[in-house]
Amino acid sequence: MGAENESAVTEFILEGFSGLDQSLQLFLSLVLLLIYLTTVMGNATIIFLVCVDHRLQTPMYFFISSLSFLEIWFTSSTSIKLFVILSSGRRTISLSSCFAQSYFYFALGCTELVLLVVMSFDRYVAICQPLHYATIMKPQLCIHLVVPTWVIGITLSTYRLVLLYRLTFCGSNKIHHFFCDNSPLFKLSCSDTSLLWKIDSVLSSLVILGSLCLTLAFYMGILFCIVHLPAASERKKAFTTCSSHLITLAIAYGSCIALYVRPSEDVSLETNRIIALLNTVLYPFLNPFIYSLRNKTVILALNEAIARATMQLFP
Repeated sequence: MGAENESAVTEFILEGFSGLDQSLQLFLSLVLLLIYLTTVMGNATIIFLVCVDHRLQTPMYFFISSLSFLEIWFTSSTSIKLFVILSSGRRTISLSSCFAQSYFYFALGCTELVLLVVMSFDRYVAICQPLHYATIMKPQLCIHLVVPTWVIGITLSTYRLVLLYRLTFCGSNKIHHFFCDNSPLFKLSCSDTSLLWKIDSVLSSLVILGSLCLTLAFYMGILFCIVHLPAASERKKAFTTCSSHLITLAIAYGSCIALYVRPSEDVSLETNRIIALLNTVLYPFLNPFIYSLRNKTVILALNEAIARATMQLFP
């Protein structure tokens, strides 16, 4: 393959949802913008409250604020470009920007899955070992649990980025997706991607299924402990909390398994595009409400913060 072919493609065209009517795309862009702003504001509010309210400075909210910080960047890595595509029709993205988007999407996604394991472990200790919770979940341990989640995500995605840069692209530069996912990128490459498909599938399966098994193991332990709680009101409250958590986990892991665990060549680009919306838009939008904004302590802290801000603005 000649050098001219290797450098022929300098930018890609993200087709997004080009098959939809222009007025419908504009409407969807406004819906997406509303969801994105709500997601960012909701997660930023959680981070702010955890920083300023001593009642929320606990291991559980430390992990939730870490998840909120991650979610802001995760949804931003794809939603901003999708909004531009839907609202203005500007679909081009440079080769380096495409690889950067792919890197941050997978690095943050991998980090989040590992962080979910840490959060399920924290809930397991809180519910099943309540008397020893403060002794076990010390601040040092919390930091030592969160830092490796970022190290794992960044390390695995860096290796994947190196493999991406070894690909050559010639011919068509149209990506049938709204972001630079691996499946459409691999299919556009002029290189032999059979080995890359396998490596990417193994890494994805390892992270997704490994974290899923650990998370489910902790939640099974939690459910076992809940069944043996003496008070019916406590059991009902714990079951309600766990069920809402499991719903969001089902969305996250269900979409990841459908897209990345089975060989990606078997996933149609249309299916890839629709399911990816669950991961990049819906799941980050639900998280602030599921994990925090329904909690009475968080609502109380939010109301007090609003009251203080109102008094300062309108004394």
